[in-house]
Amino acid sequence: MTDKYEKICKTLDDTKELAQKFARIIEDDGCFINLYGEIGAGKTAFVKEVASAIGITEKVTSPSFVILNEYHSAKIPVYHFDLYRLENEGVKTIFDELREYSEGKQITFVEWAEFSQNQVPFEHIKINVTYDDNDYRKYSFEGFGDKCKGIIEQLRG
Repeated sequence: MTDKYEKICKTLDDTKELAQKFARIIEDDGCFINLYGEIGAGKTAFVKEVASAIGITEKVTSPSFVILNEYHSAKIPVYHFDLYRLENEGVKTIFDELREYSEGKQITFVEWAEFSQNQVPFEHIKINVTYDDNDYRKYSFEGFGDKCKGIIEQLRG
C-alpha cells in the first residue's frame, strides 16, 4: 500500500474532478486533512469542490478571519480551519480541539497546517498544493496512518 499520490491539474475542471474523486472516497467515514501551499495556490478552491461534491449547500468560504467554518448540510459535517492568523503560539492553544476534530465521522480541513509545525500525531492526509508558471496546480497527497494510506491507495486507483 503506497501512501503518496500526485496529480497535475491544468484546468479548474481538472481540480473539480480530483476533488469529486477524493470526496467520493471520504464522504462516508470522513478524514482529517492538512492543507499546505502558498496564498492563491488553490487550497480553499479544493475544499469548496470537495464540500460541493458531498452535498454541502452552504456557501463555503475561507475561514481566515474566523479560524473555523462549519458546514452541516450534507450527510457528514465539514469543518474548515485556517491557522494562518494563529501562527505557532496560537495553534498550541487549539491543539486539543484539533485532535477532537480528527475523531469520528466528519471531514476536517486545516489550511496553513505548516503553523502546526507538523505536530499532528493523529491519522491524517497531507495535501500540498503548488503552482507553476503555466498556472497548473500540482496536488500532492500523503497519508499518515492505515486509514489515510488506504484513502490514498483508492485515490491512485
